[in-house]
Amino acid sequence: MIGNNPWLDGILRLLVVAVAVPLSVIVLNYLERKVIGRVQNRLGPMRVGPYGTLQSVADTIKLLTKEDVRPSTADQWSFELAPYVVVVPTIVALVTVPIMPDLFIRNLGLGLFFIVAVSTVPIVGFVMAGWGSDNRYALLGAMRSAAQLISYEVPLILAVVAVAMVAHTADGGRGTLNLTEIVDGQDKVPYIFWQSLAFFIFTVAGLAELYRHPFDIPVAESEVVGGPFVEYSGMRWAMFQLGEYVSLVLISLLGALVFLGGWNWPLVNELAERNAVAGTALQAVLMLGKTSFFILFFFLMRAAMPRLRVDQLMAFSWQVLLPLSFYQIIVNGLVVVYGWPDVVLGVLSGLGLLAGSALTYRAVRKPTMVRRPRPVAARQGSEVKV
Repeated sequence: MIGNNPWLDGILRLLVVAVAVPLSVIVLNYLERKVIGRVQNRLGPMRVGPYGTLQSVADTIKLLTKEDVRPSTADQWSFELAPYVVVVPTIVALVTVPIMPDLFIRNLGLGLFFIVAVSTVPIVGFVMAGWGSDNRYALLGAMRSAAQLISYEVPLILAVVAVAMVAHTADGGRGTLNLTEIVDGQDKVPYIFWQSLAFFIFTVAGLAELYRHPFDIPVAESEVVGGPFVEYSGMRWAMFQLGEYVSLVLISLLGALVFLGGWNWPLVNELAERNAVAGTALQAVLMLGKTSFFILFFFLMRAAMPRLRVDQLMAFSWQVLLPLSFYQIIVNGLVVVYGWPDVVLGVLSGLGLLAGSALTYRAVRKPTMVRRPRPVAARQGSEVKV
């Protein structure tokens, strides 16, 4: 706390987030283009600034100064408020995310519940954007976006709730929605070893929530001309991109905290008690590295994975991820009720992961049945005469 003034301390923390969010988006945009360029045997941005480091800054200036166009038949309130409904809840969700043991805006006892509740609001923003544009293609993209978000939001929520059910608390019990307590319970073994199936579900559903390959159908230009914000330009279009990258950071932070132990690592806490400076620096490096792991994974998926069909996308959520999520919830419930050790939890979750991998492989390898048209002569019941 700064100057023993909680109000000043809270305002300064909010200002740090307000400045860090746009800067992180500029940096992540540049890094993503570089990573994808390397995967595709290209150089990526190279023209503006040394090695193209100022390309994202130039793009930001262009979007800020570009003309803001609104269709004459569009609904004014829905069209103009939609970007805010998408961006603001995502930034608000960062309020309760602990970056370090003492670095957060507000440590809520129900922090995980708050993040899950707030992160579902952008669905309304996408529907508002498609409806308010008065464009049938934008409306179709909005409906696809809402269907995908709702379908994959359920497995993602169940995956993090499964971890919250078995998370160790300070008093030796199980079950907490406080992210700091969830991280503190991973001082020896991260939950990814005991909840491998939940980690798989969270990662796949996170890709769908971010519209990353292979789940980018709602916003793909080759599908529905760019999704629900096809009529947007300038700063309003940039706000949708801002929301996408902020969601990327949010899901990466959440995955690092819930499954990888956040700033925890064996013997790190002992080092922090002996030397506060060295311990804090090591915790910061661990948190940055684990979050970067998720971000880099999402970048690579965009460059390496092909796009699914819309029927494959929806079927994978409801027929594969959702049953596996319920299986993980039931297993965790049995562990909590009967007091089974974490080893049993890890074995049962691993078996579920093997089953999920087999179902995924079978769905990918399943051949697509294509009906070939019969020859004209066969359809007419006559032979072709020469």
